[in-house]
Amino acid sequence: MKLKVTIPILIILAGLLISSPVSAQTTDASTGFTPYSIFGFGDLARQGTVYNLSMGGIGVGDRNVRFINLLNPAAVTARESKSFMMDFGLESRNVYYAAHSQDGLTTSANNTFNMHHIVMSFPIAKHSAFMIGIQPYSSVGYKFRSMETDDVLLSEAGDITYTKQGEGGLSQAFLAAGVTLFGRLHLGAEGQYYFGNIMHYSAAAFNTSSAYRSINSGWDYFLTGFTGKLGLQYEQPLGHIKAVVGATWTLPTEIGGHVDRFAYGVNASATDTIVNRTEPGISYNIPSQWSAGLTLKDGDHWMVGFDYQQQDWSGTDFGSKGGVDFSPCKMQAYRLGFEWTPDRYDIRYYHRHITYRGGVYHEKTYYTFNGHQVEAYGLTFGVSLPVFRYYNSINIGVDLGQRGTVSDGLIRERYALIYASFSLHDIWFLKNLYE
Repeated sequence: MKLKVTIPILIILAGLLISSPVSAQTTDASTGFTPYSIFGFGDLARQGTVYNLSMGGIGVGDRNVRFINLLNPAAVTARESKSFMMDFGLESRNVYYAAHSQDGLTTSANNTFNMHHIVMSFPIAKHSAFMIGIQPYSSVGYKFRSMETDDVLLSEAGDITYTKQGEGGLSQAFLAAGVTLFGRLHLGAEGQYYFGNIMHYSAAAFNTSSAYRSINSGWDYFLTGFTGKLGLQYEQPLGHIKAVVGATWTLPTEIGGHVDRFAYGVNASATDTIVNRTEPGISYNIPSQWSAGLTLKDGDHWMVGFDYQQQDWSGTDFGSKGGVDFSPCKMQAYRLGFEWTPDRYDIRYYHRHITYRGGVYHEKTYYTFNGHQVEAYGLTFGVSLPVFRYYNSINIGVDLGQRGTVSDGLIRERYALIYASFSLHDIWFLKNLYE
């Protein structure tokens, strides 16, 4: 007997939620967990360090000699001469899910903890510098479970459990260099290398009948790719305030590699291989991306900025959609953020050295489900706590937001993302006046 299973997205996601009450789910997807990562490259990570993320994600038009700014390669020249800088970050994702099912509103939760980024920046010459590092690009993590409800199949084959699971993701290693021209114009270029693997797995398990074999099948993608990013920033003094305009453009590219296709049947006595082959030559397009930003800054006292980002994924083909109404579309993001330091030169009160940050954002993601583009919005805030001296700090950021909705057959995710990083700053090649 041949079984054909077609599961709409709502039933799949409801199966996930029904299988786990309000508690942390246990899966193998350690890099992240979201039902929206089932297609494409998964859940695209927000770029930047804790410095950027705690200000709504801004940074395209920002220059700060105290922190490394990953969002614009032209910003690498914002530094003190001969200074070495490093930033190492961690991330905790805490997500609460809700969706409508036949039993009403069903909920679940998930928590993960991972390294987020590591980046270092070095001077090259008086007006140039470079940085090197690694950060996440995307993550895939889902586990859907549902039970067969067809009375004919139940009477003949017994209880059947269907499982769909995915895990993995892509990382992004980068090397960037920048130069300052005419004192105010800053140019930068960055090479980006994508690498990683993504696994999608499905199974049909016969729980009460030994006459049928359980079927397990999957696809394990091994992907790599390379692209470049160009950036510029221009500074303009406005009295005691300085304005910076910035822009970036990431070149379009292809992510390619091979996929290991596997399938096997399992019964009480043996495991039989059905398919086990490698299919080379797969590729997916990553479209070009551009962004623009503006900041206004008053020395070391305060800064406020705005960023806009756009990337059109509508021409990318991600292959089979399994009967689900999914399609890529144009991604857009609007971000607004600020930072404020009461008085970095105060010698009496430590709390006046602390830098406080906040921001808001609104994102239209790169995919639609059931004809509706999934949107996200959130509120961010954070602090930098100086350690020993002002330029070394422990940075903490929090992102409170929501993605999706409980209407239109979608999943609502309410999340609290907690970031922490350690920023180190040192001066090289100094000659001591006294031994």
